[in-house]
Amino acid sequence: MADKKKVLITILIAIIVVLAAILVYIFLIRPSITGYTIEKQNQGIEFAIVSIMQQAATCQPVPLTFGNQTINLIAVECLQQPQG
Repeated sequence: MADKKKVLITILIAIIVVLAAILVYIFLIRPSITGYTIEKQNQGIEFAIVSIMQQAATCQPVPLTFGNQTINLIAVECLQQPQG
C-alpha cells in the first residue's frame, strides 16, 4: 500500500512540474520571443522605408515590385520645375 502512495505522489509531482513548465513557457518565454520577433520586424520595415526614401531623394526612379507588379517611385520634389 505504501508503494502505491509513493508512485502516486511521484506521478502527481511530475504532473505539477510539467504544468509549471508549461505555465512558465506560456507567460514568460513565449511573450519575450514574440516581442523580440515583432521588434525585429519593425526594424526591418523602418530600414526598408528609409532605404526607399534615400533612393528616391536622389531623383532616380525607385522600382518597387510585389508579386508580378512593379511600379517606379519618384519623389514629387524631383518632378517640380525650378522656378526661375
